[in-house]
Amino acid sequence: MTKIAIATIEKDESSEVSSRAARAPYFLIFNEKQELLETISNPFAVGAGGAGFAVAKMLADKDIDIVIAGAMGPNMLGALDEKGIKHYEKQGRAKQVLQEIVDAQ
Repeated sequence: MTKIAIATIEKDESSEVSSRAARAPYFLIFNEKQELLETISNPFAVGAGGAGFAVAKMLADKDIDIVIAGAMGPNMLGALDEKGIKHYEKQGRAKQVLQEIVDAQ
């Protein structure tokens, strides 16, 4: 099963994609059938540096295959690449962006 994490501003499927991946308030976890599996409150949304590495590890620990956010910093991009997690920078509503990614797979 493919698991897709989308960084969002709010915790529902109609939320806007967050422009800041590591500091996003929430991550919505979907499967390839576009079913919402889980909503995660991002514990690294506020705080000191290193959020990119920490969020990448958190998502890897949840067996995420693809991460989508409005923008990702170099630390998070490097950590995702190291863990073999695909990543896309997209803007819009979570469900719409999810559809675009699933259709492209």
